[in-house]
Amino acid sequence: MPAPSPSSSRTVRWLLWLAGTLSLALGLIGVVLPGLPTTPFVLLAAACYAKASPRLHAWLLNHRFLGPMVRDWEQHRSLTRRTKCIAIGSMLLMVSLSAWGFRHQPWALGGLLLAGGIGAAVVLRIPTRTG
Repeated sequence: MPAPSPSSSRTVRWLLWLAGTLSLALGLIGVVLPGLPTTPFVLLAAACYAKASPRLHAWLLNHRFLGPMVRDWEQHRSLTRRTKCIAIGSMLLMVSLSAWGFRHQPWALGGLLLAGGIGAAVVLRIPTRTG
């Protein structure tokens, strides 16, 4: 699949770069923060970078840890059942452990459970492929 051409408007490219960078930051935070999914944010960053900067898109495609996920998405536009199970399972584990720690703080617990539910819903909405 050919790479999308960058947008011609400097303002649009800048806004896409900003959105991609914020999305990538959220995805990286999601590696350690329970309930915040990594995959959708990294994929959003790749889409923004594809339109804003071929150099950043290529960097993300060739990244040691994030590149395979982005290349797989760009080729198939879906996630394997195994990938989804790992994502949902790790979110469930981390949200459960964190919920135990926040059990005496109802507002924090509610926010955590809400964020975990949103994260799981985002992952579950991504198309699943066999194989």
